[in-house]
Amino acid sequence: MNNLKKILLNKTATLGVIGLGYVGLPLAVEKAKAGYKTIGFDIQEAKVKMVNSGKNYIGDVVNEDLEKLVESGLLSATTDFSKVASADCVCIAVPTPLDKHQQPDISYVRASAESIVPYMHKDMLIVLESTTYPGTTEELLKPILEKSGFKCGEDFYLAFSPERVDPGNLIYKTKNTPKVVGGITSNCTEVAAIMYENILEAPIYKVSSPAVAEMEKILENTYRNVNIGLVNELAILCNKMRINIWEVIEAAKSKPYGFQAFYPGPGLGGHCIPLDPYYLSWKAREYGFHTSMIESSMMVNDRMPEYCAERASKILNRYKKAMNGSKILVLGVAYKQDVDDYRESPVIRVIEELEKEGADVAFFDPWISEYRDHGNVKKGETNLTVELLKSADLVMITTAHSNVDYEFVQNNSKIVFDTKNVMKKVKNRENIELL
Repeated sequence: MNNLKKILLNKTATLGVIGLGYVGLPLAVEKAKAGYKTIGFDIQEAKVKMVNSGKNYIGDVVNEDLEKLVESGLLSATTDFSKVASADCVCIAVPTPLDKHQQPDISYVRASAESIVPYMHKDMLIVLESTTYPGTTEELLKPILEKSGFKCGEDFYLAFSPERVDPGNLIYKTKNTPKVVGGITSNCTEVAAIMYENILEAPIYKVSSPAVAEMEKILENTYRNVNIGLVNELAILCNKMRINIWEVIEAAKSKPYGFQAFYPGPGLGGHCIPLDPYYLSWKAREYGFHTSMIESSMMVNDRMPEYCAERASKILNRYKKAMNGSKILVLGVAYKQDVDDYRESPVIRVIEELEKEGADVAFFDPWISEYRDHGNVKKGETNLTVELLKSADLVMITTAHSNVDYEFVQNNSKIVFDTKNVMKKVKNRENIELL
């Protein structure tokens, strides 16, 4: 361990990152910027070629940084996993989606671990960053990695450190977001913490085990899921009671303690919040425990796309228009504002629900020109024009992008259904209805 600590501290260690997506590429860039020779691994040849050409495809990575790091030789990418042999530390940052039964799909994590085994060497650090259920590091990764013949905590070091990537966040990036680290042994935790301390400009919070770190990540996102579920349910109730939920939330925010604002919307999207509670509820069943509050919030949030489509139908009906045959323009398919990411976006389900009822749906998103769903590509409108707005029977705002002129939208639309309250500063509200 002393030799590994030494090369980490003097930055002669070679670091690897498996998975060059929204988590992995920013992490690889930060490692290289810190002065470590860094190798990125990915099974997608296209991503590897782009990295090696200095071409960025992730919003949170600065183009010039990537280009300079590649040119300097500090950062490279490959599909050849035999090069893991030259790495002293490897972070796994691969997807952990749900399968068709809403159960954890950890095949990418397992495959990554198995790809490391033939090339492991003594004094190697391996860190899992992919969000997963508590127990994954110790119950899945450790036995696979010990097939190498090396013993965890003595010959190699294994830890879990959850990613905390928030695409589009202008303040907190990989570099300055506090990092939680939990190793199989205290030696594992110590070595992993040393690595992150030499890469990041943020506190490193050490916990007693990988399971604590894994549960901590689940708690972060389940907390948000439950609170968003609460406010979505209240939004449905407030609509029935003819109370403005957005005004209610603003009033509640005036209390300086004991309240944190969450907001309703067409559902949950992104790579964490819609998925993590499923990981926890799945693992809880192993212990004969049902996460009733969590599952209830998931049910509310999962129903929001359908509810928004129902509201759209009722709005059209008040204007003597049937959903079947109506032209609906959806503004925004990204799962959150000001990003080009539509992973798990609830808006895609909103569009599906509208089309099921016979609506003719078009979309405009200044960040996304097209999206792929179930193998099909849906292309968006190129420009938000007067003609496009006036041709729609209903304009439905589903993502609160800041680079849209909402006064222009209001002025040229017959009816606007604002599910994000992004038009709150628009003064003329005669044709605006809120979620």
